[in-house]
Amino acid sequence: MLQFTQYWIRQLIVPICLAFVVVFSGSVDAVAIPTKAKQALIIDFDTGKTLFAKNADALMHPSSMTKMMTVYMVFDRLKAGILSLDTRFRVSRNAWRKRGSKMFVRVNKDVRVEDLIRGIIVQSGNDASIVVAEGISGSEDDFARDMTAKAREIGMNNSTFKNASGWPNPEHLTTARDLATLINSTIRKYPEYYHYYSEREFTYAGINQHNRNRLLGMNVGADGLKTGHTEVAGYGLAASAVRKGRRLVMVVNGLKSKRARTRESEYLLNWAFRTFESYKLFSAGETITTADVWLGDAATVPLVVDQDFTVTIKRRARRNMKVIARLVEPIAAPIAKGDQLGTLLISAPGEENIEVPLKAGADVSDLSMISRMTAVINHLLWGSVR
Repeated sequence: MLQFTQYWIRQLIVPICLAFVVVFSGSVDAVAIPTKAKQALIIDFDTGKTLFAKNADALMHPSSMTKMMTVYMVFDRLKAGILSLDTRFRVSRNAWRKRGSKMFVRVNKDVRVEDLIRGIIVQSGNDASIVVAEGISGSEDDFARDMTAKAREIGMNNSTFKNASGWPNPEHLTTARDLATLINSTIRKYPEYYHYYSEREFTYAGINQHNRNRLLGMNVGADGLKTGHTEVAGYGLAASAVRKGRRLVMVVNGLKSKRARTRESEYLLNWAFRTFESYKLFSAGETITTADVWLGDAATVPLVVDQDFTVTIKRRARRNMKVIARLVEPIAAPIAKGDQLGTLLISAPGEENIEVPLKAGADVSDLSMISRMTAVINHLLWGSVR
């Protein structure tokens, strides 16, 4: 058999100083850092990397963190033009008499949607949540079913909502990971409304109330989102924070006090920002290496990645990160731009390996019959691959 049918594997170790992009998956073992929270999850917003997880997929009671889903339903209709910030909803007796945290709306009064958003987020108003539920879906029960349907739509596959406020119900359940999914979707889809989550106080009906999210007043970069507490759930917080352009999303639940909630949240965020970093590696269309071509009108073909990648890893692991190009060459022509011709294998200590497709960055046509015969003869005589 002719030698030109023999292929080989080339492993090219690519210097890390080049611009590369990859996202590592996998999570940090929860025992690596202690936490008093029963459930906890920290995710890098841009890469989706799980930095820390403890019982992140266990069903839990979300208490008032539920209200993020209620507000999401409002944001969704605002963006669609179904509602405006000046739309008014009538306060029913059912909403007015609801116990727990309140915005202090008045029965039979029409309240602006923007005020209700603030009343739900800042004041954690159970009454405001019911006003919104009834205004959008007609009843709180119907609204809860709509919430659950929307949750499934955005990937919250383990969440079931039974009310708009997080009022205790044994069937009203979610997970820390689902709440993180909700946070990500809120920030990505409704950036023009997200700022309401960073407001520290709101006055309505002459009553001034402060946001229960104490991280907003601390030097941790927090800009949202929502606290929660019931006897069965404990104290929880769904939060997001930005430092130097990098955003982390965090959910904790099951803590024993407000003080513990604030201290544990601060501790976990500081640890995550300090321990991990995101590194832009390479950009879409960037040539990583080249591959030899067999019987083509070009001797080589550029190998590129077709999307931007960013790696989020422990800071100390970056110096030992390796990028290896794996391909079988020479590659027989014809080659179409976009064909996958190999992979990049990225590895780092303590991280799961990632493979990134290497694709042809250009078309390579095959040679004419005479040129092919000449190339084969040259290969047999001189070892040329063309």
